[in-house]
Amino acid sequence: MAAHTLLVLAHPRTDSLTAQVAARLHARIEGEGGTVDVLDLYAEGFDPALRPEDEPDWENREKVYSPEVRAHMDRVLAGLLLPVTLMTADLGVLWLATPYLSADLRPSGAQLLWITDIYGFLTAATLVIMGTLGDRLGRRKLLMAGSAGFLLASVLAAYAPNAGTLIAARALLGIAGAAVLPSTLALISHMFADARQRATAIAMWVTALSVGLAIGPVIGGVLLASWWWGSVFLMGLPVMLIALVTAPLLLPEYRDPNPGRLDPASVLLFLLAVLPLVYGVKSLAAHGPTAEAALAFALGAAFTTLFVRRQNRLESPLLDLRLFRNRSFTGALLTLLLGMTALNGVEYLVPQYLQAVAGLPPLEAGLWLLPGAAGLIAGSQLTPFVARRIRPAYVLAGGLLVSLAGYAVIALAEGVTVAALGLAVIMFGAAPISVLGTALAVGSAPAEKAGAAAATGQTAYDLGLALGIAVTGSVAVAVYRGGIPADAPAAAHESVGAALALPDEGLREQAREAFTTALHSASALSAVFALVTAVVVLTLLRKVPRS
Repeated sequence: MAAHTLLVLAHPRTDSLTAQVAARLHARIEGEGGTVDVLDLYAEGFDPALRPEDEPDWENREKVYSPEVRAHMDRVLAGLLLPVTLMTADLGVLWLATPYLSADLRPSGAQLLWITDIYGFLTAATLVIMGTLGDRLGRRKLLMAGSAGFLLASVLAAYAPNAGTLIAARALLGIAGAAVLPSTLALISHMFADARQRATAIAMWVTALSVGLAIGPVIGGVLLASWWWGSVFLMGLPVMLIALVTAPLLLPEYRDPNPGRLDPASVLLFLLAVLPLVYGVKSLAAHGPTAEAALAFALGAAFTTLFVRRQNRLESPLLDLRLFRNRSFTGALLTLLLGMTALNGVEYLVPQYLQAVAGLPPLEAGLWLLPGAAGLIAGSQLTPFVARRIRPAYVLAGGLLVSLAGYAVIALAEGVTVAALGLAVIMFGAAPISVLGTALAVGSAPAEKAGAAAATGQTAYDLGLALGIAVTGSVAVAVYRGGIPADAPAAAHESVGAALALPDEGLREQAREAFTTALHSASALSAVFALVTAVVVLTLLRKVPRS
């Protein structure tokens, strides 16, 4: 038989059916005495989402889309979305538990902020590292390790005897979360090779985050109505146990066949660059300009310089800094960072306002947060539809203008209805950032750098969430303290939860008024961040075409 030449260009975005047919053509040609000059198939054309018994006959295309295979893919996706939902649900229940753990553990104002935002900071600081480890060890293996770590850290947090232990437990939860979130997104991107299927799966991934925000406060309210504050951390145990049991049965393993060498020095330099900068931001916000904050910034800047120089010299860098030369990539990261900073400062304070100022019990406060979660879900579902007709820059800028109205409502008025309505408008307007931000970052990067771009985008997203609490939350703490009389007990200056535990009714009323003023100030600051984000979007992303 005459020799045949087969040229196949395949990568993770290629339709899996094309790759499978090409691989079997290769085998048939060689079996019939022919030769293959070129074969460049990603992962040998094997779709790991299909088990051996489900793998289609290359001559029968219909089996690829059979009901059995579709049902299997649905089970796989459900197994990935469960831990994703838990990540945001766990965040929501902590907001409601803050007044109770404050009264029990008596943390300082700085410790309370660390309890809340150390999770996000450690997640952001270790996402790139975890993404690199997942490429080498396997995404499923890393997902299972992160789930197990989340289980252990949740138990430690639930029974923490003091604020220091709770901060350490939350730090461990952040590192475990860094292993879970990017692993689920990477597995989805790899398994759903068809572009439309992958887009649908990623939209469901974003929706899972929104659903977590919706059910978290309600479940937390139910738990806090009957149990102690630590019970909210145990909510995730059944979910993570299910993930651990089902992952080997439902999820394929995937690792980069040519990941390059892991550079331990880059990992160390990355942590030494990020963590001092995080500490400096928090120290500056909490205590003003101090020698301690200046030293932290100096150390962070020095290690950042060393990290950048090393990445530019390596053949396989931990973070490919050449990606930042692309205006669209840089604009997408700044949008994620600044947009989430604007959102999370207010989102963190509203649950405390509902309980501490309005005096709502946990379950009722959770129900009042449902409009905000509904706004996020509605915005997440509407964004892809609008983005197909309007350029993403205008979708993002329009959403940010909508969120400005929500920030204005909270900054200029007060009351339970006002807080719930304002948060719903903010969440609806901020939804396009969550949906389009990472997609823009990945879409602006070369195909072979898609994984690194996704990890960097997720880092910007989580760092923005943490900075929202650190910066806006620290400003709120300073405004609150300014509204408490200087001769009041020290506990009243630390947090509104501690002030409400004191017997002086007059002081408690002053604490409520001071916290309301702090919320107004935080909302005004968040509006400034949102406005800056809109300027960045229209400047750097204006030329990105609609999807």
